[in-house]
Amino acid sequence: MNEHDFIPIAALNQYSYCPHRCWRMFCTGEFIDNQYTIEGTSLHERVHTVGEGQREETWQIRAIWLKSDNYKLIGKADLIELENGEWYPVEYKRGRKGEWDNDEMQVCAQALCLEEMTGKTINTGYIYYAQSHQRQLIEINQKLRQNTINTIEAVQNLLHTGIMPKAIKTERCQGCSLYLNCLPQATEKVKKYQESN
Repeated sequence: MNEHDFIPIAALNQYSYCPHRCWRMFCTGEFIDNQYTIEGTSLHERVHTVGEGQREETWQIRAIWLKSDNYKLIGKADLIELENGEWYPVEYKRGRKGEWDNDEMQVCAQALCLEEMTGKTINTGYIYYAQSHQRQLIEINQKLRQNTINTIEAVQNLLHTGIMPKAIKTERCQGCSLYLNCLPQATEKVKKYQESN
């Protein structure tokens, strides 16, 4: 990666979920499908029907590319809405509200791009969870913005250096399609064995 390269917004979500997973996906090009990734891909294929339209008082644009020269970000938004002069991104996710903030960070990154593209401040966004058929309001506050900017910098560094982050076993490993590639539990056992000898 050089200073002119843009990073995919999706890389922020992956890095926030697990830096090692992000490295495998965006530095080595590894990806394996599992039940969750297939369900997510299927959802996005339905959502990403390019177009625009009106829904009551809301103008909707689907599958639009977003870009920020300032943050060197690029990515496709599931849905952008304009209502009463206010723009906001809507990110679609397959399950129900998760325990982690990586989806919120993805919405914030889309908002940063939208702000640059429209010249307007974006204060809110939404995550639509397909399993519950409900939207969760995401407040684009200063804390979320700073976390997102910090993650942008971390991903830029990761892609620039290519240095592999350590695989760390967490609860998130259970749903990871790349779990068998990194085997963080085995890494921990090897380390303990080496320390004991």
